[in-house]
Amino acid sequence: MGKEIERKFLVTSDAWRPLVVQQRRYLQGYLSLDEKRVVRVRLIDNAAVLSIKGIITPAQRWEFEYPIPVEDAQTLLTHLCHQPLIRKIRYLVPFGGMRWEIDEFQGENEGLIIAEVELSREGQSILLPEWVGQEVTEDPRYLNVNLVKHPYRDW
Repeated sequence: MGKEIERKFLVTSDAWRPLVVQQRRYLQGYLSLDEKRVVRVRLIDNAAVLSIKGIITPAQRWEFEYPIPVEDAQTLLTHLCHQPLIRKIRYLVPFGGMRWEIDEFQGENEGLIIAEVELSREGQSILLPEWVGQEVTEDPRYLNVNLVKHPYRDW
């Protein structure tokens, strides 16, 4: 897969909801909680993926993803991943010629809604929708791996 460049923002209103074109359920866990080197297991609806990510800059990461059997993912999530697991619904919202992903967290991180947009290059200009507020790209608290260690409900 290679490099991933993205920016993250807190969501400030529900104005994005009518724009949703797709939604998927995510259940994910981490075999490693080192934010510089992440090994993640994900169930996305009825598919499973093993991801390896490494930080380059706050907005840029190495990312490699491999499909794995759902049964293997369930075993890893139940027995080997750090708890609590991350539960979220990811909504796809096209805006300004870009694909925005809105993550609405559940469980230990309920109440947190983050919008992410993937860029083709660092420094790329984007049109910000009215429903995004503070940028949190460089705030490590909002990394999913850190939400396992310090869930949003405990902030």
